[in-house]
Amino acid sequence: MSLKETFSQISPSEFFYRNRDLAGFSNPTRSLYTAVREFVENALDACDQRGILPDVHLIIKAVDPEKPDPKPYILTVKDNGPGMDSKQIPLAFGTVLYGSKFGLKQARGMFGLGATMAILYGQITTNKPVVVSSSVDGKDSHEYSMMLDIQKNKPVIMKHTTKETGKKGLNVSITLEGDYSKAGAKIRDYVYQTSLITPYATITFDDPKGEKFHYKRIVDTMPAPPTIIKPHPHGVDVETIRRMIVDTHYEIPTLDNFMIEKVRKELGLAKKNLNFEGIMQRAEKKWASLSRPVRVIIALMSFLQMDFDKVMKIRIDDVDLANKHLTYWDFGESKSVMVDMPKSSQYYKQLANTVAGESLATFLTKRFQRIGPSTANKFSEFASLKPEKRIGSFTNDELVQLSDSLQKYEDFLSPDPTCLAPLGEEPLRKGIQQFFKPDFFDVIQRSASAYSGFPFVVEMGIAYGGEISSGKINVFRFANRIPLLYDEGSDVVLQVVNETDWGRYKIKNDSPLVIVSHICSTRIPYKTVGKENVADRPEIEKELKLALQFLLRKLSAYMSKRGLAEAEKKRSNLYQKYLPLIAQFATELARKSKEPDYKKMIKDLGTNVEAKE
Repeated sequence: MSLKETFSQISPSEFFYRNRDLAGFSNPTRSLYTAVREFVENALDACDQRGILPDVHLIIKAVDPEKPDPKPYILTVKDNGPGMDSKQIPLAFGTVLYGSKFGLKQARGMFGLGATMAILYGQITTNKPVVVSSSVDGKDSHEYSMMLDIQKNKPVIMKHTTKETGKKGLNVSITLEGDYSKAGAKIRDYVYQTSLITPYATITFDDPKGEKFHYKRIVDTMPAPPTIIKPHPHGVDVETIRRMIVDTHYEIPTLDNFMIEKVRKELGLAKKNLNFEGIMQRAEKKWASLSRPVRVIIALMSFLQMDFDKVMKIRIDDVDLANKHLTYWDFGESKSVMVDMPKSSQYYKQLANTVAGESLATFLTKRFQRIGPSTANKFSEFASLKPEKRIGSFTNDELVQLSDSLQKYEDFLSPDPTCLAPLGEEPLRKGIQQFFKPDFFDVIQRSASAYSGFPFVVEMGIAYGGEISSGKINVFRFANRIPLLYDEGSDVVLQVVNETDWGRYKIKNDSPLVIVSHICSTRIPYKTVGKENVADRPEIEKELKLALQFLLRKLSAYMSKRGLAEAEKKRSNLYQKYLPLIAQFATELARKSKEPDYKKMIKDLGTNVEAKE
């Protein structure tokens, strides 16, 4: 006896509930760290996008301090950002894959997923609700206490209150199972490194042991917020093109009472009821004066061969130009029906132009960045496609041909970098100087480059000596101002550092050296959803190498200069030791009573050494 296989669909929240390891919630240690990251990064992003100098307060408190780890902790993050509209709070914090991070612009988060995952993890480990309070005007604060319905991917609001407040911002508090005894070091490192790469923010961390870590902002200026840009042609595939084509369509009007009354009015049939043939005859006479929506309805009716009463009982589901079919749902018969659309019909062109949308040339210039009419025509010739052909009428083979050609065409301009918000050389310089107090440091910001059509910028700093301890070269990795603390072994930055010929720059492996690397992009090529290591894309690897080589040449020049200065100093010390003896011996040998003025010689030597240093 064979069992019948059952198929079912699960919600996004159900999927991540079953596969939470994918998002970095694999165990109490990693989960506590990941939850901290997600909420702090959301707070910083919210402030960045409104140009507000961030003031973020992180609090971790044990529910029962006497219990051994792992145990429940209350994690709270407060910010001074713009807050969130009260109506959006339940969806933003109670729905997986709901957020504002799906456009092409730089942001710390990628999918609006992490914070909800932290809430979901807290719920399944402690069964406690998330508490969110927000104020957008600095007067009233809305507070929600809610759970997440995992199966339906919907919020369940348990309590909603409003009270007066004195400041804008958002507070989020969850209870989750964590292991601070193991995660504490990483969390403290995360807060420290976030302050380094966000020197315009004030970040305070109250840990469960009662210790406070306070990092005051170093600079009072912040990068301009990134802008949302159109996609670059090298960064799209066939599926992306299909979705873009939908946006080019003129929307087919809904067949409702309002629309039918509009058709009747323009045909002069407000008080008259004609059959199908009569409607078509009237439409042909008045065609020139009809509005576009009415023309589309008449075209549809011509293929359906229905009058007003019948057309009100169906729903148009699809207009397939490639196969010349029109599909509709018949509510009376409860079935889907497909009818032919003969190309010979006088109404076919009207409907085809409506559904087919823009021409290829218009599609390229309106929907992609940095493509003008001249480039669109040259590309069309390269792709062997007609620039005037309507994009919605492309066959599957033509769409594949278009996608392949977009990838291969080499004369498109490089991606627009205005969607990026690198930290900048001066803030990075001040951050490195303040945090490491080195003898030597320098920074570089490379020009914007691109991989797979996604723009990116590499920023890098180097610090040597001073208060930096010897032992090994320390590498601080950042991506979109996020510290990357896990999975170091396979990261592209460490790969570049490990492949560097240090002997060429006369630098030892145990030198007191710090390297700070920051990659910012609309799409960081993370290897995992946990966002901890960056893939070794050749374009990114090249930019990292060039940045590091530039800085190492600067450090090598400093080391050589310092070596010469130290040699001069050593020589000066020898002169100071032996010149008095030589002067005395020379005086006695010459049978003179007065020694030569060797002190002036020593003073001049000292001045020369100081100048070289």
